[in-house]
Amino acid sequence: MTVLRRPRTGLFRHRPWPLCRQCSGVALDMGSARTRAWVAGRGMILDVPTVTFPGAGAVYPIQRGSIVDTQGTARMLDRLLGHRLPRFARPVIVVTAPVLDGLAYRTEARTAVEVLRPRNVLTVPSARAVALAAGADLSRPLLVMDIGAHLTEVVLLVDGDVFDARRTALGTGDIDETTPPSRIGEALADMTTSMLRQDGTSLTLDALGRGPLLAGGGALRPEITCRLADRLHVPLRAVPAPHTAAVRGAAKLLEAAHTHPSTTGTDPPEGHPH
Repeated sequence: MTVLRRPRTGLFRHRPWPLCRQCSGVALDMGSARTRAWVAGRGMILDVPTVTFPGAGAVYPIQRGSIVDTQGTARMLDRLLGHRLPRFARPVIVVTAPVLDGLAYRTEARTAVEVLRPRNVLTVPSARAVALAAGADLSRPLLVMDIGAHLTEVVLLVDGDVFDARRTALGTGDIDETTPPSRIGEALADMTTSMLRQDGTSLTLDALGRGPLLAGGGALRPEITCRLADRLHVPLRAVPAPHTAAVRGAAKLLEAAHTHPSTTGTDPPEGHPH
């Protein structure tokens, strides 16, 4: 599991990102269905299918929260972003990552984004990025439910850190005659119930009482959210424009930085959630 420890006080106070030809910022959210990019000073510039074309056919280099073709991902990023960045830019890149199996994803993502000649690469758990996009109060326990095209995660954040997480390799892209939307709602409820049962504290219960924060395209599907609400009997809060919440949260991380990150390429210290 990925844990992003709470940064030093003041990191999230807004100050303009210093723009120049040599230094720019890019926020990336690379999912199995869509890749989204936000560039400092320009805003959202990409929201396209996650696909590359090495030969006669299409190849999908990211599948269900895993980068299965690192070189294909690099080719895709070069095709989509290589010509959009200043020629001599050394961008700071923030990449969102799934919470579970995040270490493998981060390793492959770092390799893939080298094609963009970054000055530094930072990663942020998608759930935390969603919370930042929503402007959520991270001083209180928070449940984030990210319902993507092929991956759904339920994550408990405590003081902004990942405390517990569950996932299922199921999403809106799997909906068909044999997989109704209600099945995703049931899976979300089951993962939340499991989290409640295994939590020896009141943190999950407190977060549930506040109302889970919904993100991803599935947050726009009433067939999913209505079943979830029926099972949990708590208010649900969808992030505005939930399908782009993760990349917007990563962009906030860039915008809020008041000094350039170091060139070591290291993330904040990590640990293991409960």
